[in-house]
Amino acid sequence: MLNIVLVEPEIPNNTGNIGRLCVGTESRLHLIHPFGFVINDKNLKRSGLDYWVHLDVTEYQNIEEWNAQIPDKSRVFLMSSHATTSIYDTEFQDGDWLVFGKESVGLSEAVLAQFENHLTIPMSKLIRSFNIANSVAFVVGEAKRQIAGGK
Repeated sequence: MLNIVLVEPEIPNNTGNIGRLCVGTESRLHLIHPFGFVINDKNLKRSGLDYWVHLDVTEYQNIEEWNAQIPDKSRVFLMSSHATTSIYDTEFQDGDWLVFGKESVGLSEAVLAQFENHLTIPMSKLIRSFNIANSVAFVVGEAKRQIAGGK
């Protein structure tokens, strides 16, 4: 099972879509406070629909609380448009942690400095980044493909 981590998510529709993706791909969702919204039915209903009740989700008050329970830091992969290693040049494993930053600014330098594995999703130079829900789908899709043996 993959672990999808959203650090300080800001937009409820994105989080709802990612939650639905996690249910569909049998992945765990980890949410790190503070959020730019309140988790409730109103904020998540449109994008997460009725799937939210099936979601394996854990909330953490801060990055330190989340970091303290990771068993193997070498299996944590932080997504950054500034990274040089592509998600397609990485060998994912079941149980990996795929970490995504807030929609407006991504992951902070302080968070990036805590882990070695920084990955990027190749994209045209005409855009700065993909929408976070799309980014999670790209990375989860590639990781699941590899784990299933479709290399």
